[in-house]
Amino acid sequence: MSFQLHPRLQQDCISIGHFELCRLLMMNDSQYPWFILVPEIADVSELYQLNKAQRGLLMEESCYLAEHLAVLFNADKMNIANIGNMVSQLHIHHIVRYQTDSAWPAPVWGKFPAVPYTETQVSEQLNRLKTRVVANYLE
Repeated sequence: MSFQLHPRLQQDCISIGHFELCRLLMMNDSQYPWFILVPEIADVSELYQLNKAQRGLLMEESCYLAEHLAVLFNADKMNIANIGNMVSQLHIHHIVRYQTDSAWPAPVWGKFPAVPYTETQVSEQLNRLKTRVVANYLE
């Protein structure tokens, strides 16, 4: 079976690009800079289901993304999580957090309804990413 992005991730996110292993998505919630890495491997729901090389590559891509997001968005803290209770497909959240954000210090999940980006905000976020993340790594 070939890789297909989970319908919930398709619905809730904006596709940004691809790393070697993962697809990069942006959660359509303008309250937080929130990005998701999804390994483009069919039928994987847990980290241990990846082989050793894939796990290493996922860690490399995740650390690369987190480091660049932290600098780009001047984060107070990076929240990185793999939960998968609502979407079983393996995916890793990378959420830029600020001590001043509305959910701080609690997790962002279910705290407030999503506030979708406007078209202008999507363009602005993509341009910010292109200056640092996309230009250096993404295809």
